[in-house]
Amino acid sequence: MTPQRPVSNKSRATAPKSKRSSGNTGQTTGPLKQLAEKPALPKYPDQRVGVFVDVSNMYWAVRRLRASLNFKKLREAGVGERKLIRAVAYAVESGSSEEKKFFDALTKSGFEVKLKELQVFSGGKKKADWDVGITMDIVRMAPLLDVVVIVSGDGDYVPLIEYLQNTGHLVEVMAFQEGASAKLVEKADAFVNMSKDTSRFLIR
Repeated sequence: MTPQRPVSNKSRATAPKSKRSSGNTGQTTGPLKQLAEKPALPKYPDQRVGVFVDVSNMYWAVRRLRASLNFKKLREAGVGERKLIRAVAYAVESGSSEEKKFFDALTKSGFEVKLKELQVFSGGKKKADWDVGITMDIVRMAPLLDVVVIVSGDGDYVPLIEYLQNTGHLVEVMAFQEGASAKLVEKADAFVNMSKDTSRFLIR
């Protein structure tokens, strides 16, 4: 098995709306531009990879760009020529009529889809948050993986990244620069700035 941490160093799916902010913690300026240019880590065919997509976070990032996300290309880019173990997309059910078509498109793109109902609190406040669920799934699957790919710009995943790195895993983040936390990017071992290749990742 290749050491996990080096010593040196077109399926269209438009997410249905949910009442959730992008949840990005940290600044999106400053070091982010520089980190987006850092060299990619070497990738090896025997690395076991898990790809985990925070669909709501990606939806709000892509919505600002007035496009749809190509989930099939996203999965292919996350895995590369390595060994895919799990590809999971975490989405929210809000009760809209367009949801089934979207979830079917996710499945056809090669993702296992996990759903959570939109929570409605007294007073009309709505919340849809997969952060804890995604974190727990990744921690449980970590012993089967060498590389964890987190598709989100949410800075709340920083403690998860630190935990994974301390257990010998490589962590890669994929996100659009406009919606990514600088701290998240800084902590990751590698960052794929999807804003630099919109012709690949977006469908307009």
